[in-house]
Amino acid sequence: MPIFDAGLILRIQQSNDIVDVIGEHLALKRKGREMIGLCPFHEDHRPSFNVNPSKQIFKCFACGAGGDVVKFIQMRENLSFPQALHRLADRAGIKVEPLRPKKSNIEHQESGIEVDPNAIARANAWAAKYFAVNLAHPEIGKAARKYVAERQLSDESVKNWQIGLAVGTSNDLLAAARQKKIPDKLLMAAGLIVGSGLSLSDKFVNRLMFTIADPTGKIIAFGGRTLTGEGAKYINSPTTALFDKSNALFGLDQARHKIVSSDVAVVVEGYTDCIMSHQFGVSNVVATLGTSFTSGHARILRRYAKKVVLLFDSDTAGLEAANRALQVALSSRIDIGIASVPQGKDPCDFLLAKGKEPFEKLITQATDVFAFKWDRLKASLGSQPTIAGKKQAVEEYLDAIAAAINAGNVSPIERGLIVNNLSRIMSLDTKEINRELIHRTGRVKTASSYTASADASHTPLDTGVGLSAIAQSEILEVLLAHPSMFDDAKDKISPDDFDVPAFRQVAQAVFTTLAGQPRAALQIICSAVEDPRIAGLMTTLEHEGSNKGNYSKRLIDALAALQQAKNQKNRASKEDLIRDISKQDRRNIGLI
Repeated sequence: MPIFDAGLILRIQQSNDIVDVIGEHLALKRKGREMIGLCPFHEDHRPSFNVNPSKQIFKCFACGAGGDVVKFIQMRENLSFPQALHRLADRAGIKVEPLRPKKSNIEHQESGIEVDPNAIARANAWAAKYFAVNLAHPEIGKAARKYVAERQLSDESVKNWQIGLAVGTSNDLLAAARQKKIPDKLLMAAGLIVGSGLSLSDKFVNRLMFTIADPTGKIIAFGGRTLTGEGAKYINSPTTALFDKSNALFGLDQARHKIVSSDVAVVVEGYTDCIMSHQFGVSNVVATLGTSFTSGHARILRRYAKKVVLLFDSDTAGLEAANRALQVALSSRIDIGIASVPQGKDPCDFLLAKGKEPFEKLITQATDVFAFKWDRLKASLGSQPTIAGKKQAVEEYLDAIAAAINAGNVSPIERGLIVNNLSRIMSLDTKEINRELIHRTGRVKTASSYTASADASHTPLDTGVGLSAIAQSEILEVLLAHPSMFDDAKDKISPDDFDVPAFRQVAQAVFTTLAGQPRAALQIICSAVEDPRIAGLMTTLEHEGSNKGNYSKRLIDALAALQQAKNQKNRASKEDLIRDISKQDRRNIGLI
């Protein structure tokens, strides 16, 4: 059963022009009737990404990605189909109400409160407003506003970043939520309260609150800074159905457009570092959430940026954090630079003391990752008094280079220079160093094969082989390129006749859509599937079908070929059955 009404999906599509939406993510240039640009879904060095304004679809002729505006947002922002619809609906100011099967009173009583991600997001949105009201209150928020003023965060920043206040009593949010009839179970699922039974209390008490949103702007969690010095300086929401701090970045919802246009993402460590950067007009900055830079962070930023600059404090802890982050980043297929704030300051303090231009200079002059690692190696070799210490420093450097080689971040020339430099300072033969690098690269490759994400959107589709698969492809090419031919096919075949799984999914969308809308455009048919790979296959089939033309003859021939293949398969099945029966009879003859 569909989750969303087809009319609502069409309205969302029509309210979000595909050229405008994609233009927010990458540069497009007009070429004839279409727009072209560099594909964001693979390493594209010549424009292979096409956007068709009249059909409202996109297609990459190199990697095969394709679909409507919803599929683009799904792939670009790594969202589910419902999340992408909500994202585009919010952009167009459309209220989304999913279709829900009606439940009986008994079912409602048995199921209890349904705690789904959307319900958690609504609870978080309410909490954000509750925290904001507290901060703005003349008396309740007075001390917190004083701290905000001392940090020189502007009123505009407070509003834009939805900064708020969790008051000093332990159940203020809980009581306010109960007045609004928000279930305790939902507050618990959102990470807003802790405890159990009758011992429930607020998660955040006496803290300045920072709102954490996903790339679409949906509030997924909160971070709280202590205002009294009690407890941890910062705490975040726990892991929920919406939030995992290893796969979330503070400020990405506000920074993503600038990151896309500049191709650079800057990563800092603190909430105020990020907010102050934006306050000064450096708006491609995001922050980690009290955790080290992770492979999840790198994977997210790869969708938006070609280069990531890690900006950390210049003290020992900051440099160690940078080194750990680089080790993760080197394993990702992304260009990495590292910068540090001088004089022991954090980015927020540096901006307030020096201003925007010196801060931007820090970013543009970021040290190349290999240069940073090389300088660190030389410093370690000079400071380590023991052979074991020097060996550990060299192994750390070799592991970093092996990770980069495995990720494709090291060219043959760079590798040669690295090996020669190591040979010079260690008095080792280059063959020995290369042998060690090969060994370590193999070890990294083996490890990465176990930890690689099983992302279905990158798994290639199997489109079958043989006469039957070719016939199925031809039929779909004709129907997608020329939907009016559906009348000639609908009484002769059904989706069940398509035994190639990928083609069957396409056929189900085509037959279902065209049965209700005989001349539905590709954009509408694409909306009937949630898997971006199937949408990409649809655009390929439609393109091939349009180029070949000759629709009527091709459909007749393909239907005949599919029937022939089906007959052959049936005959083979009957012959196999007869042989099996014959063998069984021969085995049982002695029992008669």
